[in-house]
Amino acid sequence: MRVVVTGGTGNVGTSLIEALSREEKVDSILGIARRLPRLRVEKTSWAQADVVKDDLVELFRGADAVVHLAWAIQPSRRIGELHAVNVTGSRRVFDAVSAAEVPALVYASSVGAYGEGPKDSAVDESWPTDGVQSSFYSRHKAEVERILDEFETENPRTRVVRLRPGLIFKGEAAEEIRRLFAGPFLPSFLVKPRFLPIVPSIPRLRFQAVHSRDVGEAYRLAVTRDDARGAFNIAAEPVLDPPELARALDARPVPVPARIVRALTDATWRLRLQPTPPGWLDMALAVPIMDTTRAREELGWEPAHTSAEALIELIEGMNEGEGAATPPLDPDAGGPGRLGEIKTGIGARDS
Repeated sequence: MRVVVTGGTGNVGTSLIEALSREEKVDSILGIARRLPRLRVEKTSWAQADVVKDDLVELFRGADAVVHLAWAIQPSRRIGELHAVNVTGSRRVFDAVSAAEVPALVYASSVGAYGEGPKDSAVDESWPTDGVQSSFYSRHKAEVERILDEFETENPRTRVVRLRPGLIFKGEAAEEIRRLFAGPFLPSFLVKPRFLPIVPSIPRLRFQAVHSRDVGEAYRLAVTRDDARGAFNIAAEPVLDPPELARALDARPVPVPARIVRALTDATWRLRLQPTPPGWLDMALAVPIMDTTRAREELGWEPAHTSAEALIELIEGMNEGEGAATPPLDPDAGGPGRLGEIKTGIGARDS
């Protein structure tokens, strides 16, 4: 079995390629990325390509499955560039899958594709994927879901799977996640549970997380199981809310109005103190809690880590400046003293 993975050097891509390299059914893996990594993995070769502009058909030809993970979160101040990668790039990937007659397409959707939903009960994969309009990430995920609907109608012989995971953490992705969401002014030595004495208790702050390697395993199953089709929610237990976060971090929940947190997020983003616009908070407070029954019963997926374990590993990784030998995960990608991150304009360009 030959598998092609777009976005193979990122948080999930490295976990998936690791999982596929151990899979007996998989003979070869082609990882596609804009920047070639130093990482060497058994059965794996790398190709440099940009989903926005490069020919993908020849790279996909002869593949048994394509997994589309390539996605951009920064530069958050250049929505046109993000749309080109996330939406136009995804359409180009799907078109190339069709042209190359690849039998299976597995796409990285997200909990962010869902519209506003309940936090006190769990929804299955039939919940509307109309997104949260104040979040570019959510809008783009919802738009690509519609494009994929069209693809399925036009390519009925292609097996299509879409995974919708919650927040995805692992230690090796810590520096990438810090750069993308926290920016250069967060001191790593302060990112320790003992330096986090309080947890903001915001109404509707209930979210799901999952370890990156468990997500990689879900993608492996989606690739190798011929009966896997449709959407699957992917998340570990427990749901992370302020009391659960307080237990995990040995901290104390403190009530904070959502409007105060949003105003602070907006102000610090506008002042270029951090790269995350407030739409991310809107999405976190809006999207529903997902029911993962289908993934467990039909895909045969079972996470090896709890959501709290994944979060603690991320925090420890941030404190230690952990990373991996790929451009996105490289702990030195921000440059000496993180000056490279500051020079990019903190959300103006991708660091």
